[in-house]
Amino acid sequence: MSKTQHDPSRVSVIQIDEDNHGQRVDNFLLTLLKGAPKSLVYRIIRKGEVRVNKGRVKADSRLSTGDQIRVPPVRLPEQGEVPDVSPALADILRDAVIYEDAGLLAVNKPHGLAVHGGSGVSLGLIEALRKMRPEHSFLELVHRLDRDTSGVILIAKKRSVLTALQQMLVNKQGIRKQYLALVHGRWSEGIKDVRLPLHRTERQSGERIVVVSDEGKSAHTHTRLRVTGKDYSLIEAEPVTGRTHQIRVHCLSQGHIIAGDQKYSDKVLADADKARNINRLCLHAWQLTFRHPTSGETLHLTAPPDRELNTIFDRAGCPLGESA
Repeated sequence: MSKTQHDPSRVSVIQIDEDNHGQRVDNFLLTLLKGAPKSLVYRIIRKGEVRVNKGRVKADSRLSTGDQIRVPPVRLPEQGEVPDVSPALADILRDAVIYEDAGLLAVNKPHGLAVHGGSGVSLGLIEALRKMRPEHSFLELVHRLDRDTSGVILIAKKRSVLTALQQMLVNKQGIRKQYLALVHGRWSEGIKDVRLPLHRTERQSGERIVVVSDEGKSAHTHTRLRVTGKDYSLIEAEPVTGRTHQIRVHCLSQGHIIAGDQKYSDKVLADADKARNINRLCLHAWQLTFRHPTSGETLHLTAPPDRELNTIFDRAGCPLGESA
């Protein structure tokens, strides 16, 4: 039986393929039994209800290609039906593919689209792609982008590719990310490295934010000025670490709020953005450079900003084509 045919209400025997070679038993089950509490997964392993090649296994046992894993019947919590992908969104996502091979997909994500469902979002990028590509049994996000951030994002089509790329991210080597950010004010060419720890906290209203604090985790961002206009500057930002809202808060720490950033902006700058018809976060994941984990080829992927964002750059006197 294949993973796509798995019925959680019945006993299943699934043959492990190369995409799951080397994966831990518990992680395989958590992916297979989407929505299952971790306590349930560890209980059925501990009680011996999960068998590999007819033998008992531990949660951290590794699977090999060709193994037969027995999965007992389990009752999963009911989940809301994922809505269909609208024709308009399907067209946008088909046009947004900037690279694809047998193990990897790169998409130029539009701003305003969450990368996955949850917290009131029923259909994110990954759910839409799975709906559009039912022939693919494995599609997983390699990394994340904020909902309001546009740009290049990687989706693995094989477990081995996902594992290799995520290991590069954990090791902070092998993947180079470059963003474009339109910020308020005249960015100094002398600002090239921002090294300030970031801490996740809440405002009195309960809104979650990130602040610079010695209590936080280390964070490091390279920056480079591209062009300065009268009231705005266009910069490149390369996060060395990958903290939540890292570029947004590091820019804020230097006295430059990203245009259209409703979370961290003040009223004066928000009104200035509104007067210039800036109604979106002007942060774009522009380029990704990395070594392909299968071919070994160095890939340099570029996600062009959409027409709306390019128009904003031009109106701010910071066209992308110019560089300091």
